[in-house]
Amino acid sequence: MTDNKVYVDQDGKEMVQVNRGDGLAISEINKLGINQIIISTEKNRVVTARAKKLNILCLQGIKDKKLALAEYCTSNNIPLKKVAFIGNDINDVEAMEISGISYCPSDAHDSIKAISNHTLYTRGGDGVIRELLDLIKKNIGE
Repeated sequence: MTDNKVYVDQDGKEMVQVNRGDGLAISEINKLGINQIIISTEKNRVVTARAKKLNILCLQGIKDKKLALAEYCTSNNIPLKKVAFIGNDINDVEAMEISGISYCPSDAHDSIKAISNHTLYTRGGDGVIRELLDLIKKNIGE
């Protein structure tokens, strides 16, 4: 959901840029009844605030995204084959491999592009979720 850049001020306060189109897309995906979750390796208050605003679950400080995803799916009775996972870097590999379908932004690490089922046209932070929403709607006939 970001361009993978973090802005840090002189006091160490971090900020990231987000795409409002992605925020709208997340709301629309929620309306479709599709569960969404952020699984992040880092802990960041900005991510917490964004997830809260968008009403989606956020797991942070996760060292093993594959395990976190599997546990979430098990506890919510979601078959892994029904999971669409968006990843952009090497810490996403294992979670992408157990998901039913995987996507990555156009500027993802080459190793992620190699294993992703679909490379999106959009760069990270420039509307990746919006592009995914369009694909979802196309596939459900909207």
